[in-house]
Amino acid sequence: MLSSRRKFIKQSAIAAAGTYMGTMGLSAKSYGNIIGANDRVRVGVVGFSDRFAGSLLPSFLNHHKELNFDMVAVSDLWNYRRGLGVDLLKTKFGHDITACRNNEELYSLKDIDAVIVSTADFQHAVHTIEAIKANCDVYCEKPFAETMEDARAALKAVKASKQIVQIGSQRRSGGNYKAASKFIQDGKFGDITMVELSWNVNQPGRWRRPDLVAKLKQEDTDWKRFLINRPFEEWDPRKYLEYRLFWPYSSGMPGQWMSHQIDTVHWFTGLQHPRSVVANGGIYQWKDGRRNWDTTTAVFDYGKENDPQNGFQVVFTSRMHNGDENPAEIYYANGGELNLNTNMVSPQGGLKANAASAMKMQPNLLPEIKLTDMMEKVVASANTGGDKLTSAHMRNWMECIRSRQQTNAPVEAGYYHSIANIMTNAAVRTGKKATFDAAKQEVMVDGKVFKY
Repeated sequence: MLSSRRKFIKQSAIAAAGTYMGTMGLSAKSYGNIIGANDRVRVGVVGFSDRFAGSLLPSFLNHHKELNFDMVAVSDLWNYRRGLGVDLLKTKFGHDITACRNNEELYSLKDIDAVIVSTADFQHAVHTIEAIKANCDVYCEKPFAETMEDARAALKAVKASKQIVQIGSQRRSGGNYKAASKFIQDGKFGDITMVELSWNVNQPGRWRRPDLVAKLKQEDTDWKRFLINRPFEEWDPRKYLEYRLFWPYSSGMPGQWMSHQIDTVHWFTGLQHPRSVVANGGIYQWKDGRRNWDTTTAVFDYGKENDPQNGFQVVFTSRMHNGDENPAEIYYANGGELNLNTNMVSPQGGLKANAASAMKMQPNLLPEIKLTDMMEKVVASANTGGDKLTSAHMRNWMECIRSRQQTNAPVEAGYYHSIANIMTNAAVRTGKKATFDAAKQEVMVDGKVFKY
């Protein structure tokens, strides 16, 4: 196996050189840079998307020379985007890039060691499975899956392999989020009583691609391959390019935005999924033929399954017609709050002496602490190009490919946020409470398995 060959070469070289590296004045980092092409990790791009070009690629470029990574091929069903991808990567890496009409062509190259998956939301799980079968490591954008069938299949494939997978939940590589997680898990915050999550924008064009829609012709892509395992629909360039507006190709707000924020709930608490979800909303402003809501409120009940008397509520709200895209995540305890917008722990709203005395209780106020004072210092190169969180997250994936250690956002993180997403979507689509059957690993509504 290619990865085994590279690992053997590197380990053998390091072992042989280890006794005299110091006398040559070489650090482990600088020595790693001169191992050369035999140890280079060759990466393929699965889906040349806006997300890839605007954030994932700049993040990769921050670290690829130091860690000896290269991009060698791009797979995209649409010849126009495929060509754009090849041209851009040629300018960035200074060598030819192989253009692949589909993933079958990509993996037939036999020299791809890892892939970055940034395709349509509903395709992520299937494209991860394809990569795993080709013995490739994977950086997979979120949401990991939009149906439990896809989620279970992808989890099974990854767990049965030795491949390194990073889910694109980049908060897990943020120093402030790591500090918040440790503060809560160390018991310093107290019991979580409620979490408020919000993500608001005022962007009529969000998830719209009118100029690209006008360019796209059916003969220039592969519509049936695009649909993968979704029910057949007649050709529609809007569903191909503006898929985030159309279920069953995307759940919209839950998959795109809530998946980031609900993942922190799972991470901080160790809980794997909500006990129940209800949702309300609709298409109130942007009546442009979309299927997915432009306004959503979802309410979650979290806690241990066998202890219904204890737990906490999570509320996620999102609107696309008013807001400045400043996502809020606030955790509440009886003693105060942990606010990930201000990166502060504070006694705000905590139990004060005058309120406690009536019940003969002691005041319970958290100290005021800056999470940034508790942060690990991130690598300097992670702070340039792309966004800081994604850059740090990409570096973590690349380092874990080298070390074969678990990433900050392993496959389980994607599986668990997918459960919450699918439960939310079930509540949205049915107007009823969604629950989760842990034994069956299925989302349930009215005692029946939810099917899209």
